Amino acid sequence: MAPLPEHRPPAQRERRAALALLLRAAAPELPLLRGALLWLVLAAGLEALGPVLGKAFIDRHLLPRDADALAIAGLLGGALVAGWIASWLRYGQLLRLAGVAMRSVQRIRERVYGHVLRLPMAFFDRAITGQLVSRVTNDTEAVKTLYVQVLFVMLDSVVTLGGMLVTMALLDWRLMLVVALLVPAVVGIVWIYQRLSAPAVAASRALRSDLNAQVAEAIAGMATLQAAGAAPRFAERYAGTNAGHYRSRRLELRANAWLLRPALDLLNVAMLGAVIALFGLRADGAAGGQLSAVEVGVLYAFVSYIARVVEPLIQITMQFSQLQQAVVAAARVNTLLDEAEAPPAQAAGQVTAGALSVRQLTFGYQPGRPVLHGLDLEIPAGRFTGIVGATGSGKSTLLSLLLRFYEATPGSLLIDGQPLGRIGDDDFRAAVALVPQDPFLLAASARENIAMGRPLSDAQIEAAARDAQAHDFILRLPQGYDTPLGEGGARLAVGEKQLIAIARALAGAPRVLFLDEATAHIDSETERLVQRTLGALRGRITIVAIAHRLSTIREADEIVVLNHGRIAERGPHEALMALDGGLYQRLVQLQQLVVDTDDDDESPAAPQPTPSPAR
Repeated sequence: MAPLPEHRPPAQRERRAALALLLRAAAPELPLLRGALLWLVLAAGLEALGPVLGKAFIDRHLLPRDADALAIAGLLGGALVAGWIASWLRYGQLLRLAGVAMRSVQRIRERVYGHVLRLPMAFFDRAITGQLVSRVTNDTEAVKTLYVQVLFVMLDSVVTLGGMLVTMALLDWRLMLVVALLVPAVVGIVWIYQRLSAPAVAASRALRSDLNAQVAEAIAGMATLQAAGAAPRFAERYAGTNAGHYRSRRLELRANAWLLRPALDLLNVAMLGAVIALFGLRADGAAGGQLSAVEVGVLYAFVSYIARVVEPLIQITMQFSQLQQAVVAAARVNTLLDEAEAPPAQAAGQVTAGALSVRQLTFGYQPGRPVLHGLDLEIPAGRFTGIVGATGSGKSTLLSLLLRFYEATPGSLLIDGQPLGRIGDDDFRAAVALVPQDPFLLAASARENIAMGRPLSDAQIEAAARDAQAHDFILRLPQGYDTPLGEGGARLAVGEKQLIAIARALAGAPRVLFLDEATAHIDSETERLVQRTLGALRGRITIVAIAHRLSTIREADEIVVLNHGRIAERGPHEALMALDGGLYQRLVQLQQLVVDTDDDDESPAAPQPTPSPAR
């Protein structure tokens, strides 16, 4: 996906935007998060009681040799109860935060998927399917890891660290300051880790996206790939990308190995040695060179707290790897969300008859390189119009503009005398239907493929199938309309898929029907069924058919011949064939010559799907 940054760590502004995305997703859960934080504070306070109770046991009973069984049992019972309640609170909050995480990721995924559905067609001209799928699935999965693991562990660790430091300050604030030196040391380690690992993490996620894209591309074109003997070259390309992914992951893991757990374990040992040394200095300065009982209890408490302070710091730093990946993933998701959606059309007008007008239309995909030049075309309601021309003549571009996939400027496109932009999206899509060259079928039943999620009755679905000449072959399927068609309609022939697509288009009772090379890859018998369908629809709805096989539009009311983005000829079939040396006449003769040469079929109504200049 060329416009989306793939192989660099997110900049500061992108990181802020990514974090803002995460906060917006979790915003509805803030009351629950506040309650969870309060419970974590209670759990941290209860955990901090353990060393304090141990200190009390040493000070009051161990060193003075006071064997008060009841008091000792009270201290032991208090430690057990405090530990049990703290564990229960953490368990409950883990479940609550997991729920927050799942719902937040659910919102992000739904938002991303809905956003992709609303993007303009111009975006998909440059998008790579595998990378889009990776952003909707893999990257949002990394965000889920942030909520489920990082959020809980870091919140828990920060609260625990704060509780321990407060308790140590109450015992001995000077020693607490010494232990608190761990915090800036850990911050420095994390900063170095972030600087070293960020490029590796960004490259790793981008290369994983490339791997997904290559797999999706290879599977989609497997027949062509194997027929061309390209499998070894594709495997070599995949291996190169995979090697890059391995190298980036290795750099990331090396940073983890050096800067996370080992560095903090070293700090732990150093801090423990510093505290013991300070107590030793106190003993040297004390009368008789010995610590008092109170100081021995404090030493025990501080040794316990150092281990408990270092562990949250270790947990925080260990989560920075996941945090780094989650921020990179969130930045990639946010970049996709920043893609401008197609502007919603004003909902003032409605399609009533289906008359189309093209006035002084000029359009190009790139500035200064127009594909269409000042087109003027009137298509009355109920008229059957065919559009033909050589490759690059602008047929598909004109159709895309009529379908509102792109904005037409300068010039204007009208339907029933209203600019296309004045028709609301729902009204426009309900009134205008498309039958593409390559039919898109869901891995669902014939009934579901025709309904396409619309609330249509069985009678409406069957009526559309009859109009499309699809009813008879659907009834011959094992379960009729409820037969699963397989992925992409794998259980159907190409012609049957196209009839299902036509039935789907007609099921919505459109006022305008566009056919984009709808008969390019079907057999002669299916083409005759399509011609019969178009003949039955003539006068009822407006039909605009881009034709690869010219026999499909032979009976059209008017045929428009495009040449280099301009209208070269127009009129019915007989009138155009009467123009000696005309472009349409040459196209028909050339196509007939190809048909006669390739399959000895004398009927002009049944050419095979061989390449033709009519595309």
